[in-house]
Amino acid sequence: MRHLLDTTDLTVEEIDQIIHLAMDIIENKEKYAHVCDGKKLATLFFEPSTRTRLSFEAAMMELGGNVLGFSEASSSSASKGETVADTAKIVSCYADIIAMRHPREGAPRKAITKSDVPVINAGDGGHSHPTQTMTDLLTIYREKGRLDNLTIGLCGDLKFGRTVHSLVKAMCRYSNIKFVLISPKELAMPDYVKTHYLEENGIEYVEVEDMDDVIADLDILYMTRVQGERFASQEEYMKHRDAFILDLDKLKTAKEDLTIMHPLPRITEITLEVDDDPRAKYFEQALNGKYVRMAIILTLLKWKDEPYTTNIDESKVVSDELKCSNPHCISNFETGKHKFVLADDNETYRCIYCETKAER
Repeated sequence: MRHLLDTTDLTVEEIDQIIHLAMDIIENKEKYAHVCDGKKLATLFFEPSTRTRLSFEAAMMELGGNVLGFSEASSSSASKGETVADTAKIVSCYADIIAMRHPREGAPRKAITKSDVPVINAGDGGHSHPTQTMTDLLTIYREKGRLDNLTIGLCGDLKFGRTVHSLVKAMCRYSNIKFVLISPKELAMPDYVKTHYLEENGIEYVEVEDMDDVIADLDILYMTRVQGERFASQEEYMKHRDAFILDLDKLKTAKEDLTIMHPLPRITEITLEVDDDPRAKYFEQALNGKYVRMAIILTLLKWKDEPYTTNIDESKVVSDELKCSNPHCISNFETGKHKFVLADDNETYRCIYCETKAER
């Protein structure tokens, strides 16, 4: 059956279909008020969330369905040592579709090995966040009327920011896209994103450490918070927390039709005065999340009997003594055979769960 673990699970045509379905939901809410009567969404949130969890729950309720689940790992059998796959198997006995957030990267891919219902990745560690990306795409489309011919600035924590990783993966399939990566070197975009998605797809990008040098060129400015929960120490977090702060002074040279986005929550990286600038669209972006998740739920329930396909070449997948070098990968926390795919250089392997290089 079809799942949504990453935006690369969707073709460009399917992404466009979901966006246009979301647009129709926005314009014709009553038409969709009972389409999920009798259906249940399970929200399995192993780490805290406000927008993502509540928007999933609101989405299902507005479709006429019901919601069950948990909002923290301590209230689930994970606290007793149950694996992600077993949890998904059990919950799929009670629900028609699952939305899962987990702090370990690759956890949703473990879940689909046993789940009997579609699984939606609602964020896995610093790896991927496809429904946020679909939210971002809907926001860009509503503001710009297109998903091509754009210069997109990604600013802040690009190392741990799963939202920007997912956005790059999605946007690199559209034409004439340029990325401006704005971050301190310590929080730069991971190499696998730059090589496997930007460079291999011929996407132009530059890396800078000063927002002022590039803001005038941007069509989209995507701000991110520095995520304290991803750092090994409070000292390291505080060192980078205020690396970039967007205020009205910085916006003086920006385009009049710049779209300012942020996946939220924001901490210090956007000042409150920016909220009143007409270019600030992050609260509208949060609302768009509900509509796009309504469209995703409907689409996956419709595709339930279709086979799940990914961009992973199964002929290059191995399962042996390799070990993922990512300390946050689910494969380093749960027992069982873990899989790796031979990279394009035909020499190194990437973990299929988190896409990090493997080591022996």
